[in-house]
Amino acid sequence: MDTVTRQKAAEITAEIDQVAAVALPEPGTEIVPLEKADAPVAAEIRRRMDELDMTNTQSIISFGSNAQAELQQISQAMLTDVKNKDVGPAGDSLRNIVSTIRGFSVSELDVRRKRSWWEKLLGRAAPFSNFIAKFENVQGQIDKVTDDLLKHEHVLLKDIKSLDKLYEKTLDFYEELGLYISAGEAKLADLDATTIPAKETQVEALHEDDKMIGSQELRDLRAARDDLERRVHDLKLTRQVTMQSLPSIRLVQENDKSLVTKINSTLVNTVPLWETQLAQAVTIQRSREAAEAVRDANDLTNELLTANARNLRDANKVVRTEMERGVFDIAAVRQANEDLVATIEESLQIADEGKARRAEAEKELEQMEKELRTTLASASARKDKVGDTAGSAVPNS
Repeated sequence: MDTVTRQKAAEITAEIDQVAAVALPEPGTEIVPLEKADAPVAAEIRRRMDELDMTNTQSIISFGSNAQAELQQISQAMLTDVKNKDVGPAGDSLRNIVSTIRGFSVSELDVRRKRSWWEKLLGRAAPFSNFIAKFENVQGQIDKVTDDLLKHEHVLLKDIKSLDKLYEKTLDFYEELGLYISAGEAKLADLDATTIPAKETQVEALHEDDKMIGSQELRDLRAARDDLERRVHDLKLTRQVTMQSLPSIRLVQENDKSLVTKINSTLVNTVPLWETQLAQAVTIQRSREAAEAVRDANDLTNELLTANARNLRDANKVVRTEMERGVFDIAAVRQANEDLVATIEESLQIADEGKARRAEAEKELEQMEKELRTTLASASARKDKVGDTAGSAVPNS
């Protein structure tokens, strides 16, 4: 919240205290009859009685309606003002700013936490960069909602003052209705006690030819009297409803006053505290980030020292081992010698086996040659004899 807004919020505190200190009078409950009223009130009652013309039906119907004229003007002005308002409810702004702060999670600052599968899927940036961007967004939302709250505060203060006037005029209307009711009841009493009986006596004294007209006038007077009685009854009902509306106005006022006080407290105290806490959160995280960077550098240095020492040990072991080895390993020489001996022996064995197989083959060749010669000789002995045809198939040797 900027300095100008904070100054406006502080300046309006005095106006809120002034509005909250206004005490409105309570309505009376008794209707004072004409005979018990003091001189000023009695004069007001008689003045309202003079508004009645029992021969004019409109006079009876409109009896007491003038008292509501000013009240209607104030009510209509308030309704027009409500229609012209282009701002949302103040409660919505309060809920918006609370929702904005609640949506700002300091836990998101932890750069060491593992990103969720959703963050990995979306390829989101590092937590702290997201936090800074969100902080700037939240700050902008707070400033916007703060401006809205200031507007709501002015509107509510105006409504409270308008409700003061409405309450006063409603109370005046309530008291005015009491005067009209007293005037109506006094008029009814006068009609019942004086006017109607006098008219009845007058009609009875009329000539028979004029009695019809006089009787009609008497019926009209009695009908007007009944209309007045109903009108007075309606005024009593209206007065009761008006009395019920007075605490309703007070209740709306008290709610508006409470809301204005809450808004002002939010602007003067809560919003700066939120901004301070958010700024501290960012500063603390920056310090933590710097400390973690230093820690990472130290860890890297230690890792390099350890890795270099380990690499030196491993390399030295390999080099020294190779330096102490001979040109040929005795195990390799031994294995090569054993393989050579085995090869020679295997060659001699294969040669002996080949020599033996050749000797056996020569014997078999001699035997086969011998068997062949015997067969040929037998075939030659049977020539020109039976079986010559068969024997001639074998060629001579």
